[in-house]
Amino acid sequence: MIEAEPRMCVTSPCPERVRFGVLDSTLREGEQTPGVVFTVDQKIEIARMLDSIGVDMIEAGHPTVAPDVREAVRRIVGLKREGVIRAEVVAHSRALRRDIEDAAELEPDRVAIFYGVSDLHLRYKHRVTREEALSIIGEAVEYARQHGVRVRFTAEDATRADLGFLVEVAKTVYEAGADRLSIADTVGAATPPVMRRIVETIRASVPGLELDAHCHNDLGLALANSLAAVEGGASIVHVTVNGLGERTGITWLQQLAAASHVFYGKSPVNLADLMKLTSMVERYSGVMVPPNAPLVGDNAFTHKAGVHVAGVLSNPQTYEVIPPSLLGRTRSYTIDKYTGRKALKARLEELGVKLSDDELIKVLMEVKKASTARWISDEDLLDIVERVTGRRVKLQPSKGIEALVLVRCEPNIYTASVARRLTLIPCVTEVMEVTGDRDIVVRLTANNPVELNETIEAVRRVKGVTDTYTILVLRKLER
Repeated sequence: MIEAEPRMCVTSPCPERVRFGVLDSTLREGEQTPGVVFTVDQKIEIARMLDSIGVDMIEAGHPTVAPDVREAVRRIVGLKREGVIRAEVVAHSRALRRDIEDAAELEPDRVAIFYGVSDLHLRYKHRVTREEALSIIGEAVEYARQHGVRVRFTAEDATRADLGFLVEVAKTVYEAGADRLSIADTVGAATPPVMRRIVETIRASVPGLELDAHCHNDLGLALANSLAAVEGGASIVHVTVNGLGERTGITWLQQLAAASHVFYGKSPVNLADLMKLTSMVERYSGVMVPPNAPLVGDNAFTHKAGVHVAGVLSNPQTYEVIPPSLLGRTRSYTIDKYTGRKALKARLEELGVKLSDDELIKVLMEVKKASTARWISDEDLLDIVERVTGRRVKLQPSKGIEALVLVRCEPNIYTASVARRLTLIPCVTEVMEVTGDRDIVVRLTANNPVELNETIEAVRRVKGVTDTYTILVLRKLER
């Protein structure tokens, strides 16, 4: 839970203070991503890491869905009971007595009951009137409270519901014993002003009811709508790791955490461990993070255009909204036809190569002629330097960490295609296809343990890689 003064605002006027926490639904909403299935042990591992970074609530699953989901919820509740995790554990449920009984029997901290409240859902899904819906919702909440658990009611499709009726729903669940109401933008159809108005209206109408925001990303507005809800007074935001969820998913945990740091000066979770969590969920879900994903994608802190690199070399804030070090990452620069003189000089100096101004310009012209190269490696760059200057140039001995990563690939994929992708990863110096128990050996050189870990995780994220084994080089003997 954070409480902080906003630094800058998405909407106007700004609240004097924002206060909110995070519910992570990776284990429930995230597993509803097409093609994603977590094992029970994977869910336990994810839950423990979510708790370690500081999420306030973990939505563990809907026990009635399947035996393995029920077992995962049971074990996560057990972790809470044993004091292994501190986050509130939430079990999901339809507004049906058997679902509520299944969830409450496991003794979670809270049961979350959902029911569609838009006229669209009432007419075509539930086939009930508004009055009948209020009765069903109120009875479900009362029944759950009789089992001794706290209750959150999720108003499904709330942002497309009549606002007056939504207020009636809020009053009904509060009077029935629920202490939280989740405003679900189920198809991502809201805009930030609409989301904020809904939150403010319900807060004014039912002051004692705490509000959650559950924002889907169908139109790419999940983060903006979540922040609008927070500034309107919502005290919990629902997220998933890597934005997993139905269709295009919901608000990314990583994006909300970083945005909170930028806009409000404080993050609700520990930023430094987000990359570990990103990689874990990427491996277990099989859903790869795209390179242009904000904050956690491979390109998030990689600068290309010469003007951009020159600005970053002078002051990183010119083209970075948040320092990569806060996320345990480092910035990098590509060398290609967009490279400018300052970027080229900086990269060569990192490699221990100093050139005169005339030589630097000539090398730059040769780099720009290599217009078909997506990425010019250090070795290729030094070849260009040798051709231009006529001098023999060697890479300086590494003062960092050298490692060999043994890679196993999926049996139904071309090893060569995986190898080509691996060559594009920064810090990778050599890629070899081999025989035996492993398919590929990757040689890499990193400047520090953080960069080493980042590179290994990048190797693991390459499509077609099933597992890796890393060997650190302690000493090399030259002939």
